[in-house]
Amino acid sequence: MRILVTGATGYIGKRIIPLLLDQGHTVVCAVRGKLRTEKAYSDEENLHVVEADFLKPDTLQNIPKDIDAAYYLIHSMSNSVDKFHKLEEECALNFKNYIETTNVKQVIYLSGITNDTKLSKHLLSRKNVEDTLKSNVYALTVFKAGIIVGSGSASFEIIRDLVEKLPVMIAPKWLNTKTQPIGIRDVLAFLTKGLGKEELYNTSHDIFGPEIMTYKQMLLQFADIRKLKRHIITVPVMTPKLSSYWLYFVTSTSYKLASSLVNSMGIEIIGEKSNINQFLDIKPITYKEAVKVAFAKIEGNEIVSSWKDAFISSRNKKRVSTKYLKVPKFGCFKDIKERQVKDENRTLEKIWAIGGENGWYYGTTLWKIRGYLDKLVGGIGLRRGRTNQTDIKTGDALDFWRVLLADKEQKRLILFAEMKLPGEAWLEFQVAKGKVYQRATFRPRGLWGRLYWYSVLPFHGFIFNGMINKLANA
Repeated sequence: MRILVTGATGYIGKRIIPLLLDQGHTVVCAVRGKLRTEKAYSDEENLHVVEADFLKPDTLQNIPKDIDAAYYLIHSMSNSVDKFHKLEEECALNFKNYIETTNVKQVIYLSGITNDTKLSKHLLSRKNVEDTLKSNVYALTVFKAGIIVGSGSASFEIIRDLVEKLPVMIAPKWLNTKTQPIGIRDVLAFLTKGLGKEELYNTSHDIFGPEIMTYKQMLLQFADIRKLKRHIITVPVMTPKLSSYWLYFVTSTSYKLASSLVNSMGIEIIGEKSNINQFLDIKPITYKEAVKVAFAKIEGNEIVSSWKDAFISSRNKKRVSTKYLKVPKFGCFKDIKERQVKDENRTLEKIWAIGGENGWYYGTTLWKIRGYLDKLVGGIGLRRGRTNQTDIKTGDALDFWRVLLADKEQKRLILFAEMKLPGEAWLEFQVAKGKVYQRATFRPRGLWGRLYWYSVLPFHGFIFNGMINKLANA
C-alpha cells in the first residue's frame, strides 16, 4: 500500500515508519520542514518526504493524491492551554478536507481514552479531533490509548525522573488516580495490524495493558525494577498549579506539558473492553514488562524517538526553521575560535557526543549553574539531555539547545538556543582542513540583550576556550 504518515517526526511517527517499510509498504512522510527528517530516509527507495503544514491548507497540495491509507498522528500540547484545542481542530479539518480529494480509503487516528464523564481540556480536544476527522468519503479507524510506556515517552521519562531523583515524595492526591498503561510496542502493533482491515472501518477501540493501576503503583513498581527503595506520601493540598510546578522542577518536562498532564491525571483513564485484542491477535504486556523493555533499549542506546526531541519540549514559540540555519552576520556579538586538531575523526566524534550525560567537556559546574538559572526563570534548563549518547540528528533536543543542522559529511553542527534569553543565540562547530572551528553568535534584543552579553563575557572566555581545546586534543 501507499501510506501517508503525518506527525512523521514525532514520537509515534518515527517508530511506525520503519515498521511500515519492513512490511513492504511505500510511505509518504508529511513534515513541516524536510531538515527534520532522518538522513537515512534519503536512501529508502520506498519513502518519500513532502513538506506540508496542516495549519496552511495551500501547502497540502504537496501530498500526492494516489495514497491508499493515512495515519493521523498530529498532536499539539506545546501551544498555550487556551489555544491548542483550536489549533488541533483546525489541523484536523484541513487534513480531512484535503484527504477527501485523494484516493484514501482508511484513516487511522491515535487518540486518548475518553470514557470519564469529566474530561480535561487535553482529552476533550482529542475527542473533538476524532469527531472532526469523521467522513463520508473515507473510513476512520480510531485507537484510544492511555499512558504509553516506552523508552523516550513523556510519561516514562517523567516517572523515571521522579523515581531516580526523589527517595521520599510528597506528592499530589492525583497519584491515587487509576489508569491502564500500555507498552509502546503494543500501541504500534495495533496501529500496523489495523491497517487495511475493512472490519475496523468506522470503528473506535480502546487499547490498554492488562492491569488497572494508580500512578502511585506505577512509581513504586518502577522503583522496584530499578532496585530503589522509595516512599510516597500523598497530600490533598496541592492545587493543579502547584502540582504542575512540582513536575516542572523535579522532572524534564516543560511547564506547559506538566500543566496539561496534571489536568489529565486527575481523571481515571480506564478502557472499555472489546474483541480488538483477539481480532488482531495482540496480547498486551504488563507494565513491568514494558518498563524492562524500555530499559533494554536505553542500555543498548537504541532509543528510536523521544518526546524531548519534539517541539512539545520547547519553550520557543517560534518554529525553528530553515531561516535560522543562516546564522546572522550583522548586528550580533560573536565569539569565534579555531584550533589545529590532532585527529579530525576523533574531534568530530567528540562534537557529535557533546552535551547530555557526556557534558560540555569544560567548566561543567558553570554549565550546570546556567541550566539551574534558566530553570528558575521558567526555561528548560539542562534537563532534556540528549536521546542518543553517540549520535545526533537535525531536529533533536540537546540540553537547552535545538539541533538545526547535524551533517557529518560537511562535518558541521549548528545549535540554536532554547533557553530564556534577551535575544537569539547560535553555537556552531565545524571541522575542516585539519582545524576545528567554534562560533558562538548572539543577536541581542534591546538594551537588556547587550547587558546580558557583556555580563557573561568573562565566563564565555573561560568555557569556550576550554571546550575548543578539549575538542582539538581529542
